Amino acid sequence: MKQRPLLTIVMYHYVRDLSRSRYPGIKALTTSEFSGQLDFIQKHYTVCSGREVVAAVKGESKLPQRACLLTFDDGFLDHFVTVFPMLEERGLTGCFFPPSKAIVERCLLGVHKLQLVLAVCEDAKALLEKVFHLLKPHRRHFEIPEDAELWQRYAVEGKYDPIEIVLIKRLLQARLPEPVREDITDDLFRRNVAEDESVIVDEWYLTVPELKTMHRHGMEVGSHAHSHRFLETLSDQQQEQEILNSVELMLDIWGQKPSDWIMCYPAGSYDRRTIDILQRSGCAMGLAVETGVVSNLKDPYTLPRLDTNDLPFTENSESRWLR
Repeated sequence: MKQRPLLTIVMYHYVRDLSRSRYPGIKALTTSEFSGQLDFIQKHYTVCSGREVVAAVKGESKLPQRACLLTFDDGFLDHFVTVFPMLEERGLTGCFFPPSKAIVERCLLGVHKLQLVLAVCEDAKALLEKVFHLLKPHRRHFEIPEDAELWQRYAVEGKYDPIEIVLIKRLLQARLPEPVREDITDDLFRRNVAEDESVIVDEWYLTVPELKTMHRHGMEVGSHAHSHRFLETLSDQQQEQEILNSVELMLDIWGQKPSDWIMCYPAGSYDRRTIDILQRSGCAMGLAVETGVVSNLKDPYTLPRLDTNDLPFTENSESRWLR
């Protein structure tokens, strides 16, 4: 017998008025779409706090029927300017997961540099050719497969992106050696994004005072690691440092040592070592990016989520996830 969904976790990133954005090509949810989706969620679900879900994980309480958790990744300023007031107006709580390096060190992360490059890209095939061109000198120092082999290994049609963009993302986010990824991403950023990095940082990311304000008003702040690296590709020591740095940020925001906190894996990347570190560090549950709803809480460190695009943007729409 098919198990009924116990919990639906929805994943958000950018939420902004794209018509007034300097980068309208960024893959964002518009303010009106977010409002419509909240209408849909409030009609069909009961929005819970992270604390309520953690209590259910620990067996201290039960979740209501059609429980829903709203999660916001990457520490964007959108979350303070747009999301926070809209949630508060409706009496809803959200869980926010900022990467501590972006917030504390005020630097633009490689993943977001790449997103900006893609936002201004008009020709995906030409951009991929540029990536392959920039790879050539690195082959003198690193064992990197030839272009045709990289295509064969990693080029697949994406759910929301054309095949060339999927390949670029895979190469520059995980599949190439880290120094190569950083060098090529920085090069593309300098060539394609006509703005000083420090200016974008102030437009892009939350500050610690803003996070403290949100926390004081009932929003919840968890971990998105430190620098948004793929955790499963790191050594044990690197993984631990990524997590402990983010715990330091939570300590500052919470005003006390965080306990029973929630981990949101950067790009959904984790392994058994990650979970071991989390369990030793006071983490109660971990959020992945695999598409699905939670049917039980027996494995709280690998909870699936729905992307915002998996749910409707109007109140009276139908959704297969309600069946």
